[in-house]
Amino acid sequence: MDPDLSPDQRLLKETTERFIESRLPLPALRELIDAGGEVDASYRREAAELGWFAFLAPESLGGGSVSGDGLLDAAVLAELRGRYLQPGAFIDTNVAVAALSRDGSEEQVTKILPSLIEGEASVAWAVADPAGDWSGATGVGCRAVDGGYRLTGSKGLVVEAQTAQWLLVTVTAPEGPTQFLLPVATPGVRVEVLSGFDLSRRLCEIHFDDVEVDGSAVLGTPGAAGDTVEAQLRIAAVLSAAETAGAMQYLFDLALQYCKDRIAFGRPIGSFQAVKHQLADSSLAVEMSHAVVTSAARAVQEDSHGAAHATSLAKAFVGDAAVEVAHSCWQHFGGIAYTWEHDFHFYLRRLTTDASLYGSPTWHRERVCQLAGV
Repeated sequence: MDPDLSPDQRLLKETTERFIESRLPLPALRELIDAGGEVDASYRREAAELGWFAFLAPESLGGGSVSGDGLLDAAVLAELRGRYLQPGAFIDTNVAVAALSRDGSEEQVTKILPSLIEGEASVAWAVADPAGDWSGATGVGCRAVDGGYRLTGSKGLVVEAQTAQWLLVTVTAPEGPTQFLLPVATPGVRVEVLSGFDLSRRLCEIHFDDVEVDGSAVLGTPGAAGDTVEAQLRIAAVLSAAETAGAMQYLFDLALQYCKDRIAFGRPIGSFQAVKHQLADSSLAVEMSHAVVTSAARAVQEDSHGAAHATSLAKAFVGDAAVEVAHSCWQHFGGIAYTWEHDFHFYLRRLTTDASLYGSPTWHRERVCQLAGV
């Protein structure tokens, strides 16, 4: 993120880093992965005490941010989450908090929003279809029935739905784009945990078998959710790119230190010109990723005219750059990077998966063309 952080943002960053290092550092995460376990709910509640889920809600609804720029604060935190490969539905819960603050009914704002801000519950956003279309228009069919709506179909690439208490479901109803906020335990909803490449978190498919919901589950006005979904996608893409940039930075730092320490032919391998060139290219890609994420976060925070373009350009650039940096670092590490005991493969898995979440680079480049009318 922007090196010109305010004192409050620096304090947030330092406090969050201390929390992660004490609560779920990489060795503890590795043990959790080896055991096939889930991070317990107390982790989410303790994180909420630091304001992890309050940034995008106004103070009048129990939220608030340290700088007054909630998305920028959340992006600072997201980079740290990426650096330490933290699990959990951080992005989706913040997306839901923003959506509830914007469109929630009095009942939803009173009963659901406080539990999200306080970390008592989390949300998984079911927007993409199993093939990776993040527009929200496909995957689940929605038709009106007496007293409400019936949902049928599947949504894919849903992050950590197996531990969430609520689902934010984006569909196209007869009236137009519509969103529902319903409990995961709703009859007819089935969460299928997928075997994924990323070991630090789980991806799911959500199956809706003629799920009937009443009007109280609708978030906002039926058929009028288009602007809200667009805002949610921008937030999710920025925070996802920020997490990716954080993971890229850690992996590059790890490779750089290895190149200083590894001796070959009597000298550090980092002193060889070919290695220097690769490290320089990787360093440039990492710094550019931080820059475009900061620019996109500011554009979305200010709701500027080019916010949609900035968000998609950042997500596309960072997604491609992350995989390239990971493969470059792989070459520096050599054979040790193939071992389970080395942390490299966890970062390769995370960065590769990040590129597909909330829109792949290809999907976002196509979106930029659509926004430009091409």
